[in-house]
Amino acid sequence: MNKLTILSLAVTLALTGCSSNDDSSENNTLTANTTLAVGSEQCANGGVVTQTGIDNNGNGQLESSEVTATNLVCNAPLTSLSTEQLASLTNNSWFSAAETKLAATQAANAGVVTESGKAKNVILFVGDGMGVSTITAARILAGQLQGEMGEEHQLSFETMPYSGFIKTYNVDAQTPDSAGTMTAITAGVKTDAGVIGINENVARGECATVAGNELVTSLELAEIAGKATGIVSTARITHATPAATYAKSAERNWEDISDMPASAAACEDIASQLINFEKNLEARFVGVDVNGIEVVMGGGRRHFLPKDAAFNSADAVSAVEGDRTDGRDLTAEWQAQYPNGQYIIDTAGFNAIDTSSTERVFALFNESHMQYEADRENDIAGEPSLSQMTETAINVLANNDKGFFLTVESGRIDHAHHAGNAYNALNDTIELANAVKVAMQNTNPAETLIVVTADHSHVFTIAGYPKRGNPILGKVVGIGQTEPSLAADDMPYTTLGYTNGGGFRDLGNETDADAGYNFAPVTGRVDLSNVDTTTPGFHQEALVPLSSETHAGEDVGVYAIGPGAHLVSGTNEQSFLFHVMDFAADLVTAANEKVAP
Repeated sequence: MNKLTILSLAVTLALTGCSSNDDSSENNTLTANTTLAVGSEQCANGGVVTQTGIDNNGNGQLESSEVTATNLVCNAPLTSLSTEQLASLTNNSWFSAAETKLAATQAANAGVVTESGKAKNVILFVGDGMGVSTITAARILAGQLQGEMGEEHQLSFETMPYSGFIKTYNVDAQTPDSAGTMTAITAGVKTDAGVIGINENVARGECATVAGNELVTSLELAEIAGKATGIVSTARITHATPAATYAKSAERNWEDISDMPASAAACEDIASQLINFEKNLEARFVGVDVNGIEVVMGGGRRHFLPKDAAFNSADAVSAVEGDRTDGRDLTAEWQAQYPNGQYIIDTAGFNAIDTSSTERVFALFNESHMQYEADRENDIAGEPSLSQMTETAINVLANNDKGFFLTVESGRIDHAHHAGNAYNALNDTIELANAVKVAMQNTNPAETLIVVTADHSHVFTIAGYPKRGNPILGKVVGIGQTEPSLAADDMPYTTLGYTNGGGFRDLGNETDADAGYNFAPVTGRVDLSNVDTTTPGFHQEALVPLSSETHAGEDVGVYAIGPGAHLVSGTNEQSFLFHVMDFAADLVTAANEKVAP
């Protein structure tokens, strides 16, 4: 407003001055033009000030006392900047990177497929416990491991054109568990904590409340539709997240019959449901003929074997590997059901898979969970990585010309966080990103929807004011400083930490995060001055001492590429993801066509 006022007054003065000139002085009239630079107070876009007056002293120069009129003419607003004016922007890497991203986004938007059913394949990646802070810290670590400062790095799924947030709460819980959250993702219905594949009408732990409340999952729909199906996890394959794709259970902990009370005799344990998946699905829907899950890879052998040392696997860790109290060897039952299938327990068996001819694979690489990515080399019989399992699963499933539905879980991100060990949580997140990259490289984006998300987050923080490029696993070192910053107690502190949990452990090069459970929770601060916080065995400090760190309740990210990916935007209920996958592959319609009227 001030500039406009000044301009108006200047124009008024100019008009007044011009009208005061008389003919007698015309021969002594002088005119002076002054160019105003861009950004001047009078004219933001530059202009010209014209001053007119009488040369009273005859010196040929127009002096201030001789000025009788002033006229201000401002340049019209610029509609474009010159190359020189833009140089400070166009020569800047941040600016050019954003232009590249904008072009990629425009291209993705231009190629959006608005029709349902265009995805031949669907791959759902779940980073168990992979909250936003976990992704950020893993991104930085991945970059630093490659010699970068880290903050500018991108994980594979962060390059996907569409992303958003999902709300993770369970129907009965503000901070959720994996059973209820994964059920929401795979079945499109939010439910209670601790229950698998059943709606909120169930009472947790009460077998009698299951009947009539079972949900249908995306994997089951794909199976009915004739697609190949697969489940890959680094956790026990009977654990909550993978189990939610195929099982119906009033209690997530009913992984085998030994976990079930006598009152639940009418219900089937989760491991048994996996083996009987084909029979159970056909019994639920009239006229349906399915051929079962083609690829199952993960841990959890103990839930499939009898509690008898005679059934121990070659790489058994426990004296008696199996937990089942009903005498059933479910691995043998699976082999009898699928004589052409391959049951494997180690890397030798895994490496021998001929993906071009193999019909199905049942792989249980550990009696409990698989190893952390950083700890795999310590496995007795060897284990493949998550990215290796993902590639093999895709290649086996791709033998079905109708397409496939695959769920891949990085289950041990969650376990490392529970143990308060950021090192393993971040390394397993990086390996998930590697697996996503493998999936992107081995599928056609025009016919494959890939969704990457988490079931929930953790109370994991990135704090302090560390300088750019500071080791993400290290102590906070401030901008322009070389020594760690000190807290009010005169002790250094780490960038990464937990609100609660077991707290500080200094286990050096120990790569098994679960080793931290061998110690009591640590209360209060610890002097980290002489501690290397970047080692695999370091466990971050925690504010509230608990036997195990807890989940968190905030929203988590979701990333997508392929047909239907454009629907992933904004903030949505977790159950929305089922509907995105259904839209992409038209699973409900395709399955309905196979169900007898």
